[in-house]
Amino acid sequence: MHGLHLTADLHGCRCAPLWLTDAAALGRACLEAVQASGLQAVGQVFHAFPATVHGPGGVTATVLLAESHLCVHTWPEQAAVTLDVYVCNFGADHSAKAHALMNALLALLDATTVLRHALQRGELAPEPSAPQSPTAPGAAVV
Repeated sequence: MHGLHLTADLHGCRCAPLWLTDAAALGRACLEAVQASGLQAVGQVFHAFPATVHGPGGVTATVLLAESHLCVHTWPEQAAVTLDVYVCNFGADHSAKAHALMNALLALLDATTVLRHALQRGELAPEPSAPQSPTAPGAAVV
């Protein structure tokens, strides 16, 4: 296993309220950003939460990628969003595509404060070594 996990915590989102409260609209934007970045969507779940006494309900948008996943959680009453983009880099390096996807969503949400993290996940397995001889050095083979 080997991959890149990008996260961002956004505060002060100045985007249209629609992006923080409308699951279908945010979902479409996520799918468009996935396609534009060159990643491949293979599944999706977009869920709107009900309004509370604190304000309108937020949204969770999850896109399952052939390369791994995108997840967006919104808190409209706080003008806040968390973003999570993970790509596996086993067969090919999708890191640039992951960064492009993250940057597209950051531009859409237009936050005043962004805290970003990038984490290299796992490591490539070592190449299999040549089989060892079953005999010890200096042993006689009969």
